[in-house]
Amino acid sequence: MAEQVLIGRKAVVTGASRGIGAAVAQRLAAEGADVAVVARTEDHHDHLPGSLRETAAQASTYGRRVAVIKADLARAEDRSRIVPEAVEALGGPIDILVNNAAAAIYAPLATYPLRRRLITFEVNVHAPLDLAHDVLPGMIANGQGWIVNVSSATARLSVGPPFDQSPPGSTMGIYGASKAALNRLTNALAQELWGTGVRVNTVQPRTGVASEGAQELVGALVDTSDWESMEAMVEGIVVLCHCPPEMTGGIEVSTDLVSRFVGTVRGLDGEVLAAGGE
Repeated sequence: MAEQVLIGRKAVVTGASRGIGAAVAQRLAAEGADVAVVARTEDHHDHLPGSLRETAAQASTYGRRVAVIKADLARAEDRSRIVPEAVEALGGPIDILVNNAAAAIYAPLATYPLRRRLITFEVNVHAPLDLAHDVLPGMIANGQGWIVNVSSATARLSVGPPFDQSPPGSTMGIYGASKAALNRLTNALAQELWGTGVRVNTVQPRTGVASEGAQELVGALVDTSDWESMEAMVEGIVVLCHCPPEMTGGIEVSTDLVSRFVGTVRGLDGEVLAAGGE
């Protein structure tokens, strides 16, 4: 086992019932962190695989403390109890917050319902900022902390005209707009917290990660052959979970982080998986 870089740290990971969130929770535990996993799906009961209980069981194999917090990030009253419950369950202030949960509802903008727009921004923008508000007092008091917001390549503007009209096309516009807002808030919060020791960054895959949710949404519409591995995405996130104070306010790409800082992709158990940022 490689040296554990997060021994003694306490982390909260949202959207941790499956996909990137579940993988991050496992890797943080493998690196020595105690982890609170957050999502709506406590026990498996929907059409996608994965649940908080399954994530917790896997993370617990590394001998770390793991807390399960069932919460709907679209509900302000739910997210207001996440950090207090995590602090109580893990036995102290939170050192690492990974805002991974996301609402991805793809549809044409011309007919996009208001209710879905509101849900998207509640989960993708307001929830990460609310959770950051809740962990900041402890982080500032400790003189250090790491907030990692998971963003998306869909935040980039489409090139045109002429515009590429192939699927999924503009149907990702609301989702991408919410991630663009998250990027800007990340940078502004880092600016505001400069000098406190709290690092705030976003990270996104260069193209995509073939998680269960992504495959369900666009797997049949786009070529996923050039998408990066789950392990590479997680490696980029881990870099930002223990980066130095001067590394803050960035809108980072996972494979770039791997190439610049570690040069190696490790498995979710922390063992070396492959060389480079592949």
